[in-house]
Amino acid sequence: MTHLVRLFCLMTLIQLCISCSADNFNESDFIAGEAFVNSNIRVVIVDTMTVEVSTIKFDSIITSQADRILIGKYTDPVLGTVQSINYVGFLPNSYYIATEASYDSIVLFLKYDGYYYNDTTQVNTVNVTRLTDNFNPDENDVFYNTSSVAYSDDILGALNYAPRPQSTDSLEIKLADTLGEEFFNQLQNKSITNDVEFLNTFKGLRLAPGTTDKGSVIGFSKNSDSFFMRLYYSTSEETERVQQYTDFSLNISDSPSPFFNQIGSEEPSEYLKALTNGEISLHSVNSNFQSFIQSGTGIATKIALPYLKTINNIGGQGTLLKAVLKIKPVLGSYNDFLVLRDYLSVYLVDGNNEITQQLYATDSSALSAFLNTENQEYNDIYFEINLTNYVESILTTERNTNTALLLLPENFSSTVDRFILNGQNTSNKNTILELTYAVYDEVN
Repeated sequence: MTHLVRLFCLMTLIQLCISCSADNFNESDFIAGEAFVNSNIRVVIVDTMTVEVSTIKFDSIITSQADRILIGKYTDPVLGTVQSINYVGFLPNSYYIATEASYDSIVLFLKYDGYYYNDTTQVNTVNVTRLTDNFNPDENDVFYNTSSVAYSDDILGALNYAPRPQSTDSLEIKLADTLGEEFFNQLQNKSITNDVEFLNTFKGLRLAPGTTDKGSVIGFSKNSDSFFMRLYYSTSEETERVQQYTDFSLNISDSPSPFFNQIGSEEPSEYLKALTNGEISLHSVNSNFQSFIQSGTGIATKIALPYLKTINNIGGQGTLLKAVLKIKPVLGSYNDFLVLRDYLSVYLVDGNNEITQQLYATDSSALSAFLNTENQEYNDIYFEINLTNYVESILTTERNTNTALLLLPENFSSTVDRFILNGQNTSNKNTILELTYAVYDEVN
């Protein structure tokens, strides 16, 4: 009980020393000790700790589990030409067409899911071609942003469109009658009657942007009522012909599902070309004192805190109250097209740049770097991360750790968002780790 009273007194005194909410304090590992009664209390704020900022690029990221279809292309002044192509397999919802029916047409429907990136004022293109090979997983029964499937150069359908990603509309792409008649005859003649027979004759589609597109990447829903091929046919009734249809939906029967987004970039800035494998860390001093993030292509910002334990050199006994990392986007690197999102996810990586875990806050929610825009009118915005628990875990262990932080956009396998951040040695734009530390010294 005496110990608890002393600890309460210490925290009360600290609150009088600094104007800060009690919610920001972490008391879990502080031990006041018997010398507390005769102590001087100091609250120290340190913002000069070394923060090493670099850029890495994963060899590949899994996109077969993405929650959307991504199609499009845009040109970035730093990250190069970014492109997403979708590969997808289908299955018919029914294997029956009446013998008296007549073929009409076949149309591919794609409904916006609300996601877009870059300039939607420019016209986009979707070119549809037929796959000539099966979906063969690269490894681990998944497909990656670097995966591919052989396809025919013959265009089955094409559409030039002005993107309206926030609308509830769907794109309608009329496909070649040769494909529609093939399906129609197979179903009507009962030459295919099950999934295996269908997949032996039709491997899937490739949906790609036009070669000259440079505007935006657009997201489309994967839901069965939003993305499908529709085969139209008609039958004669007593006084008129009645149109009917059979839908072909995303194949979810196979495992893995034959679906992935192939996402890549060409001709990035010269220093980004050095990221030839996932174990390379491009230090910000070698990339114009900047670091980079781009979901979809696997580019991420890595942050190391190599000298954290030197905080113990302050002397006396004490406890960490708060640790906040602040990292600024490069001024001029973002605009209405190249937007900054409000959050970045925070992960840990090992010495080989392999993700080991996602970081979580004390309430078990995923820890995020949130965009602080309180002083936006002065161009003073930055991503802020409360790292109190992470830093405390390092300070309270005896051995050194080779882990580092990694910043990635949320849903990084389903988007192509990009960020350009300041590294170190950039005067007032430095990435800063701000530590608030309470120290009590014995008084003789």
